[in-house]
Amino acid sequence: MNRDRVVEAFRLEAGQLAQAMTEVSEAEWRLPTRCEPWKVSDLLAHVRMVIAWLPDMLTAPAPTRAEVSAAEYYRPDDRFAPETNAARIALAQAHAAEQLSGTALVEDFKATWQRVDRLCRAEPEGRAVCTRHGDPMLLSEFLLTRVVEVALHGLDLADALGREPWLTSQAADLVQDLLLDPDGLVALEKLGWGQLRFLRKATGREPITKEEALDVDRLAIRWLVLG
Repeated sequence: MNRDRVVEAFRLEAGQLAQAMTEVSEAEWRLPTRCEPWKVSDLLAHVRMVIAWLPDMLTAPAPTRAEVSAAEYYRPDDRFAPETNAARIALAQAHAAEQLSGTALVEDFKATWQRVDRLCRAEPEGRAVCTRHGDPMLLSEFLLTRVVEVALHGLDLADALGREPWLTSQAADLVQDLLLDPDGLVALEKLGWGQLRFLRKATGREPITKEEALDVDRLAIRWLVLG
């Protein structure tokens, strides 16, 4: 995966999310999301936290080689076990509760993603990192997983707020490329789904009907395990 392409998609998508969140009223921060039991404030806090792992990863010793891809990162193991999910939920709720207002939460998110953007741009092509789960990955591959998190949870937040999605084309293209190989892209064009509809269905944000199931099989989607 091209590092510059991923870094730019991250910058654009995180910036769009931050801008959209500046328009949220104090009452809207308490709205429920599809990511139960998180409210809007909790979900933004979660997105901030999954980005905030990067600075420590970049100061730690780099692994000698990368062994895990972005797709392999979303594999079914203990990172998505019930106790891990419970801790993830509690951490996000606690961080959201620490903020004095929605404005403070947005400013914290903005400062976090901008710092990560600066740090990643300063790293050389081929830089490897070790995730908190012990995965040795190229920085570009791990940052791609952060694009996935910002983009998909951006859809969750837009839906919770009753807003039109602000998903950028750069992030949408990266997530789609992660989910489909070139043959799948050709099959998707024949299916006639728009990109947004595909991303919703391929990530569990819109149900797949029985009538659609056979067509979906033809796409050979790389199904990601998402917490």
